[in-house]
Amino acid sequence: MATIKSGSQLKKDSLRIDQLREQLNRYSYLYYVLDNPEIPDSEYDRLYRELQQLEQKYPDLVTPDSPTQRVGELPLESFTQVTHRVPMLSLDNVFSEDELEAFFKRVNDRLELDEEPDINAEPKLDGLAVSLIYEDGLFIQAATRGDGATGENVTQNVKTIHSVPLRLMGKGIPGLLEVRGEVFMPREGFNKLNKRALENGDKTFVNPRNAAAGSLRQLDPKITASRPLAFYCYSTGAVERGDLPNTQDSVLLQLQKWGLPVCPEIKLIKGIKDCISYYETIQRQRDDLPYDIDGVVYKVNKLALQNRLGFVARAPRWAIAHKFPAQEEVTYISNVDFQVGRTGAITPVARLQPVFVGGVTVSNATLHNMDEIERKDVRIGDKVFIRRAGDVIPEVVRVVPGSRKRNVKKIKLPEHCPVCGSDIERIEGEAAARCTGGLICKAQRTEAIKHFASRKAMDIDGLGDRLVEQMVESGLIETVVDLFRLKVDEIAGLERMGQKSAENLIAAIDNSRKPALAKLIYALGIREVGEATARSLASSFGNLQVIMDTDEDVLQQIQDIGPIVAKHITHFFAQAHNQQVIKQLLKEIDIQLPEVNKDKQVLSGKTFVITGTLSEMTRDEAKERLLSAGAKVSGSVSAKTDYVLAGDKAGSKLARAEKLGVEVIDEARLRELLSS
Repeated sequence: MATIKSGSQLKKDSLRIDQLREQLNRYSYLYYVLDNPEIPDSEYDRLYRELQQLEQKYPDLVTPDSPTQRVGELPLESFTQVTHRVPMLSLDNVFSEDELEAFFKRVNDRLELDEEPDINAEPKLDGLAVSLIYEDGLFIQAATRGDGATGENVTQNVKTIHSVPLRLMGKGIPGLLEVRGEVFMPREGFNKLNKRALENGDKTFVNPRNAAAGSLRQLDPKITASRPLAFYCYSTGAVERGDLPNTQDSVLLQLQKWGLPVCPEIKLIKGIKDCISYYETIQRQRDDLPYDIDGVVYKVNKLALQNRLGFVARAPRWAIAHKFPAQEEVTYISNVDFQVGRTGAITPVARLQPVFVGGVTVSNATLHNMDEIERKDVRIGDKVFIRRAGDVIPEVVRVVPGSRKRNVKKIKLPEHCPVCGSDIERIEGEAAARCTGGLICKAQRTEAIKHFASRKAMDIDGLGDRLVEQMVESGLIETVVDLFRLKVDEIAGLERMGQKSAENLIAAIDNSRKPALAKLIYALGIREVGEATARSLASSFGNLQVIMDTDEDVLQQIQDIGPIVAKHITHFFAQAHNQQVIKQLLKEIDIQLPEVNKDKQVLSGKTFVITGTLSEMTRDEAKERLLSAGAKVSGSVSAKTDYVLAGDKAGSKLARAEKLGVEVIDEARLRELLSS
């Protein structure tokens, strides 16, 4: 009888555990998502303690989505990396109504609609973007945005945020659902956190955003759990084995029904006038909102229109952030340094007497370039206005009128790169000055090698961005030449690499040792020398050394090469560092030289656009043939386009061509043109 009684009690307690979990999850949804608590905190705590006691009695019945499992993992040694299933793109910004009008004009021109599209408007939260993954409704992973492609795994820390449901509720949840949103710290919680820190003699946080960032990146989840973090979702990423509604506002409504919190200030509006009105309303409410914001975000509401608009670089064309006016303070410039960017751009940076502006203490500010320095007449020792807008890099706005002292110094552009010593090139008419040591400069090393190995350049299969970064960080490669000197054992020792992967990479590098001259020229990364220009150089001169020795006047006789590009080419090859790297490189590769025959440039001066799926060749193969025939290949249709090569399922580019009267051809007609 005792065994039967024990089994009966187990069944009874198991049912009670399920009941408590369902109740607590429901109360959390009412409290955190709907902001409509149904029971007092004391009653919630009583039910929570009852569940804790039952789970301690029956540890085998504990599940990952239990409210008691938000905290409990051991501290991490470090964060692992997560590759996003769909890249997490950032947004472009506008700061004025004119810029906003320009954004809407681009949208309307591309969509060619009879009326302005519906817009989903929302406050731009000042927090950290994160991605949440749910499988069959169960929360399994959280990651930061990182660089957009790869972020940090912060799953255990995000589990401690009560507004993030550990299991979604309701029906129709996709088998895999990626939810994106913002982790932030409400102002009330931030104030309490700093008050407690002061009482304990600890360091306080500067602002809620820093507090949220610091809290989310704690290696000990228990510390994160003690911080008052919150979460609002604003979009989705990967969706598998299920469907979502077809508009932005209905997607958010569905996410809320499944238990995810959504910002209550989100609103569906129409047209630029409504956007400006919404912006002004939110700006007036800014100081009264329970969370920090630095602007508003507008998104085209229909997802089908979002897909038609697509993306440019790392930002969507269908969304824009309208930032609030910047905040300014006054301080002194104590010195100016020159930094070298990843592409060689030289940026003057003002070292400041530290000043608190826009919620943070600022000690550095960008001066942009020498033209800006001269236009603003900024000097070392000047008293200046500093502006900071949200997460935008602080900048020197202007000198305080009447404040200049006699001992100020003019700011001079250095002649040589502060990193590698190469000449600094500043071409007349261009704002940016640049380091010319692209092949050897440490500041440009990673990007130069990524470009060199890319598909359109040397096409080294398997040599991705992260692997290049690892090799540079570990000191395995300093210039592109070192790629051809790598050993299997060296590569196999890197993170996420093994013997087989290393062998495959070495094989891919060996397969790239016989590049076409045009591909090698493009791979060198000379400024403004793209595929078409590289091909023109190769077909016109047929020899790398001849190109290296050619002066600007001769270069300008080549199609598409004007005085600026000619200067870039001659400056690049004039650098002793670059000459040395190329000399070493030529010992490792065997350049395949083209036949120099200008009679084969039958499509010289013609511009083509390729759209749709071709049946006899890939689009890359079609592009290769066109470039070989001297044609230009553009990504967009304009009045200057001569032909549009259209395959199956051609879309908006075909429609654009028909509207502009551009000749549309098929593959048969392309063969005729190439053989003419």
